[in-house]
Amino acid sequence: MNYIGSKNKLSSFIVSTVQEIVGSNLKNLIFCDLFAGTGIVGRTFKPLVKQVISNDVEFYSYILNRNYIGNHSSLDYDDYIKQLNDCSPKKGFIFENYGELGTAGRLYFSKENAQKIDAIRIQIEAWFTASVINEDMYYFLLASLLESADKVANTASVYGAYLKKIKVSARKKLVIAPATYNLNEGQFNVVFQKDANELIQEIKGDILYLDPPYNARQYGANYHLLTTIAKYDTFVPKGKTGLRDYYKSDYCSKNKVLNTFEVLIKEANFKYIFLSYNNEGLMSQKDVEAIMKRYGDYTVATTKYQRFKADKTESRNHKANSTTEYLHILKKK
Repeated sequence: MNYIGSKNKLSSFIVSTVQEIVGSNLKNLIFCDLFAGTGIVGRTFKPLVKQVISNDVEFYSYILNRNYIGNHSSLDYDDYIKQLNDCSPKKGFIFENYGELGTAGRLYFSKENAQKIDAIRIQIEAWFTASVINEDMYYFLLASLLESADKVANTASVYGAYLKKIKVSARKKLVIAPATYNLNEGQFNVVFQKDANELIQEIKGDILYLDPPYNARQYGANYHLLTTIAKYDTFVPKGKTGLRDYYKSDYCSKNKVLNTFEVLIKEANFKYIFLSYNNEGLMSQKDVEAIMKRYGDYTVATTKYQRFKADKTESRNHKANSTTEYLHILKKK
């Protein structure tokens, strides 16, 4: 999934730094990914640790992590995926409010793909309500739908806006691809959908990984349509982009972020804390260092990488921008 702040390209750097600080053998440790997003970091650590605690306040993120982190055993999903791909299109909530030729006039999806999303989402819910599928399969199929729908979305990268014309990739037929995950029989991971500063008071472990929003962009607004597909609830979409009510994070507020971050560090019941943050964030490197030093031994690791930023064009071209990623490290006293 094309996701702002994704740590996919930085996962090896994060793992190697954690192992350098904590030790190469992590199999008896509890790892927490408190701002999980699409769960890339949690997925990377899942085979390496005893338990993963995954959390994100956004519902679409909960769906993804409930599948990738929460599912451990194999699922017999082939027939369900086939049936979903064979679903007859339906003119439902997504088509009318976010599809080409829908009554709202928004162009997030082609008319064919919008109707297919409606049909598939309705079918998944019908199976779950009738107990044809269990929770593990339910979240697996929802995650598969979200990721597959994202591939044919008519956007430059996020859902804060749609393109004026349906681009070539958005004309491609929606095909549900299975959201496969690492099998870890016997591993008991837990997945939450809570405010990070609230959850931190309820959990404990060994390694806490933090990847909060860096700037004023609210994830709830940028990915609102994924939540709408995931929840498939009834509401009146707002404005040109069809927004739903969404959670506003204090980590996106220049006036609130420092205090919110310090409270989190203070309350964290973890021996090791690793914070990913880049040189363009609301908190400066000196801000972070000053706060973390109050609670233990602080160091920092850095790496440069090419961050890709979507152009405002219809072709989803990208510009490469070099940025410095800081991995702030705290060993709590």
